[in-house]
Amino acid sequence: MATIPITKRGAEKLKEELHRLKTVDRPWVINAIAEARAQGDLSENAEYEAAKDRQGFIEGRIQEVEGKLSAAQVIDPTQLDAGGKVVFGATVELEDENTGDMVKYQIVGEDEADLKQGLINISSPIARALIGKEEGDTAEVQAPGGVKRYEVVAVSYL
Repeated sequence: MATIPITKRGAEKLKEELHRLKTVDRPWVINAIAEARAQGDLSENAEYEAAKDRQGFIEGRIQEVEGKLSAAQVIDPTQLDAGGKVVFGATVELEDENTGDMVKYQIVGEDEADLKQGLINISSPIARALIGKEEGDTAEVQAPGGVKRYEVVAVSYL
């Protein structure tokens, strides 16, 4: 299985989710199934069916998170020494060459991406255009509205 890049913060979030699933959600759904069973006829018991569906979801998510963690290559952005180049985990300040708007993004793994928080997926078009660039370089990104050009203003490893 190929390794999946993930930041240290992203790995911690997955570990917290796995802990919650195993210690809170799983026991809760087992209890819900037991209560629904106690009500008698399972063939027409909606609570039982809902609890079994929820159990299937929880067990599937546990397997998914465990798989991601086992394949994860945890990268601590503060330990990077990329010589000012944009790499996975780097935080990049950009200026839109058309509008002059400034934006700031950190390049992260698929599970951590959240555009509202400035976290962009490594496989997104803008991240792919930025990888390998340095301060002062221009990146061209194919956006739905056409090609956008961004100047790399600053690269940091936070």
